[in-house]
Amino acid sequence: MKLVTFSHRGRTSIGKLVGHQVVDLPASDPTLPPTMLELLQAGPAALERARAVNPERAVTFPLADVRLEAPVPNPSKFLAIGMNYRKHRQEAIDAGMTVPDSQVWFNKQVSCVHGPYDPVQLPRASDKVDYEAELGVVIGRRCRHVSVADAASVVAGYTVMNDVSVRDWQMRSPTMTLGKSFNTHGPVGPWIVTADEVPDPHALRLRMLVNGEIRQEVGTGEMIHNIWDQIAYLSTVMTLEPGDLIATGTPSGVGVAMKPPQFRKLGDVMRVEIDGIGHIENVCVAEPA
Repeated sequence: MKLVTFSHRGRTSIGKLVGHQVVDLPASDPTLPPTMLELLQAGPAALERARAVNPERAVTFPLADVRLEAPVPNPSKFLAIGMNYRKHRQEAIDAGMTVPDSQVWFNKQVSCVHGPYDPVQLPRASDKVDYEAELGVVIGRRCRHVSVADAASVVAGYTVMNDVSVRDWQMRSPTMTLGKSFNTHGPVGPWIVTADEVPDPHALRLRMLVNGEIRQEVGTGEMIHNIWDQIAYLSTVMTLEPGDLIATGTPSGVGVAMKPPQFRKLGDVMRVEIDGIGHIENVCVAEPA
């Protein structure tokens, strides 16, 4: 399934995409929860009820008539791994960063979560805004101490992410969190492709285009630490909850590593594509007064 959070005529709901129609799940089956977070929290049985909703007897809207929101607008956590592709890791080393051998994690504060096609703000505080195309993982059940062998079983599905980064603020703190968490700097979507429809998340093609020009492109199999290793590592430390978002790393080609560095300007269009998942596209606008 492709699960969406959408708005239509002032009402927000959750649905599944069938062709070019969005099936409104709670309107079609009142036993289903009204939000994506609650649907994921309700577990496999709720997802099976959602899958069973017959679009021919359901409340549907044309995809063109709805506004797609971030699939999980209110996750409890938004975790991101840094320098998880070898060439990008070398970019960081060349920029003078100290890169440990262990997995490098930081938080994107959940207030940055943003719609898949909504404008990204260039903040007044900096002119060094950059892009990072990433495959996103959505956790499907509450878990702790997950083994590498069992990690796939806790994944609800996959989505597309842009880890928008404010580079000067990123470098002000070893945690990188401030530079990763400006408002609107976590566009996610356009939907969650459930794990059963992604046979191998390490066999996908990921790319970033800026104003139509390819800036990043990689196969997800080139990750240094694969998704299962990431989940095992994180769950050693913390309980992962349904709806938690994991950004699995970005490849080389970020703007800060160009010579000279190239940062986003007003009107720039950032488009992240992942074959088999979908794409998100965000135009850069000024932060409002």
